Formats: sequence, structure tokens, C-alpha cells
Amino acid sequence: MDNIKMVDLQTQYHRLKPEIDAAMQDVIESSAFINGPAVKQFQASLAEYLGVRHVITCGNGTDALQAALVALDLKPGDEVITTAFTFIATVEVIGLLDLKPVLVDVNPETYTIDTEQVEAVITSRTKAIIPVHLFGQGADMKKIKDIAERNNLYIVEDAAQCLGADFKTDVDTQKLGTMGNIGCTSFFPSKNLGCFGDGGACMTNDDTLAEKLRMFVNHGTKIKYYHETIGVNSRLDTLQAAILNVKLPHLDDFNKRRQEVAAFYDNAFENIEEISIPGRNPDSQHVFHQYVMRVQNGKRNALKDWLKKRDIPSMVYYPVALHKQKAFSKWMTQDISLPVSELLTEEVLALPIHTEMTPGQLEHIKNGVLSFFKK
Repeated sequence: MDNIKMVDLQTQYHRLKPEIDAAMQDVIESSAFINGPAVKQFQASLAEYLGVRHVITCGNGTDALQAALVALDLKPGDEVITTAFTFIATVEVIGLLDLKPVLVDVNPETYTIDTEQVEAVITSRTKAIIPVHLFGQGADMKKIKDIAERNNLYIVEDAAQCLGADFKTDVDTQKLGTMGNIGCTSFFPSKNLGCFGDGGACMTNDDTLAEKLRMFVNHGTKIKYYHETIGVNSRLDTLQAAILNVKLPHLDDFNKRRQEVAAFYDNAFENIEEISIPGRNPDSQHVFHQYVMRVQNGKRNALKDWLKKRDIPSMVYYPVALHKQKAFSKWMTQDISLPVSELLTEEVLALPIHTEMTPGQLEHIKNGVLSFFKK
């Protein structure tokens, strides 16, 4: 059996190697390493793909989230509602800017933010909602947009794990990451659209916000050496943009390949009583950045160990809910209880999923899981 990886970047590179190598060589020959033509090309191409007016690239997905909150002119102490079951970056930037994170629970089937709880925690200090489109599918953007409009709140979409996914509204279909005031994404290598290092972007249809975002990630300037505000230095390298320009036309195929792997797992495990396969939001396409199932009755860790002995990797996303993290203790009350998030940290298990999986690898993983429950 070939070495199974959670994500096989090497094999994907070899499949696209002629195009990627040529694109990188063009950058090296031109020596336009910072803000070169490939960056502008990628921003324009991604904007066209997503159907959004502006794409502003930056150094990574965390910087994209920070830039978004800065562009909204939020003030210290303003409250931002988001989920406790996500990667730390979502909440980290809230605390970094001295805003107040207000964490709510998630839907136990889709793992995305519980919209009923969002409504319940809105106060006069609430200024924004950050829905996280977790593991590849969207939060309930219909309800979130309704809540935001009724309460005059901003929406910043954390779309780092769902690039390319469609969402059905009552009138049309939009790409996730383009439905709020600002969308944020990451091009970390393992993402559905990944580069060969760090990279990120913000997406918006608002011209004013787009200008603020561009200034913030470029030292607060529109004209070199003339600084209108305090900013940061957060750029997408031209080499990374060149790689992304090659990969972007393949994104729909990447997502389709992931969906095929997920369908295989669904069919293999749907009748195992102690496994809950990932739930689906009927309005959201799921592009499966991760395939995360729930293993019940306290058997998750034992299954993980069982698979490891059979050379099958797996991961726990995420082992600690964010309201339990020491880094956020100053904002969390002692009695805060988010039972779904806490339960998920004990049950979730991610299986390998990527664009290069072979039928033999999938059969080996299936047999490994099934043999655990037959022993």
C-alpha cells in the first residue's frame, strides 16, 4: 500500500509540474518578486471566478481576518460574535484588536455556527458576526444575513476552508466568501486552493472597504511613502501568486475530487451505528476541505490508534474548543457552557482527503475503519 497522507501535496505538484515550474521560472527571470504582474493577474482572476468586485491579497488568512476587522473601524470593546469550534485564528484577531469575542455553539450536524444562539447574545455593543464556513461548507448565510440586517451588524465570512463552494439564496447562487461585507480566505498549502507557503485574501463588493483593505495591508498607504493611516506589511509573494494562477483553473476539479472521496466515505460508513457522517446544509455546496465524522460512545481515540497501526493517518480538528483555551480566558465567564462544541472535541475524527487519492488507498482506509467496529 502506498504511503497514505492526510493531504498529498507532492503528487498534486507532480501532476501540475510543467505549468507550475514554468510559472515560477517566469517570476524568477523577471525578478518581480514583490507585487509583480502575477499578483495583479491572480487578484483579477479570482475576483472573476468568485463573481466579486474586489480581491485584495495579503500574507495569510489570519492577516485577512485582521484586515477585515480593521477596515470596519471597530473600536476596543466592541463585540464580535463567532463560533467556539474553529481554528484559533478566527478569534485570535478579535482579541488582538482589543475587541470582545462572544462565542456561541455550533450545529451538531454541520459544525457551523448556531444562528439561534447568535440572535440571543446580541447586545448594544455587538458590531459584527464572523460565520465560519467550516471543513468546506457554509454556515446558514440566509439566517445570518437576516440577523445582521435587522440588527445593523457587519458580516465577515471566514471562508478559509471553503473556496469555490456555492451557496443557494432565495434568488440566485453565490460563492461563499462573497455574501457578507468582507470575506476572508487562506491559501495555506493544504487548502483546496493552496500555494507553496503562506497566502491569503479578502473579498468585497464595497469599493470603500476595498480601499481600506488595500491600504491596511500596504503600510497604510495608497501612494508610496505617503501614509494616511497605520497599517501592516502583509503581501502575497509573486511566486505564490504565480502558483495560484496555475491552480485556480483546476479548483473546481480539485473540489470535485474531494467530493468523490467524501461520497465514498459516506457510503462506506453510513450504516455504522457509532459513526455520524458529516451533515450537509441543503443550501450549501460542501467542498470537503476536511472529511470530519463523529465517533461516538468514547471510541474516537481508540479508532485513531487502530488506524495508526495500519498506517492510516487521521486528525482531530479540534481537540479544545476556543472558550476553553487559556488565551481567551479574560473574555470568558467561568460558567460558559457550549455543550455541542465540547462534545465535538471528544468525538470528531478527520480521515485523509485530497485530490490525489487512489481507489486502493480508499479501500485500505475503509477496511481499516470497518475492521475496528467488527472486532
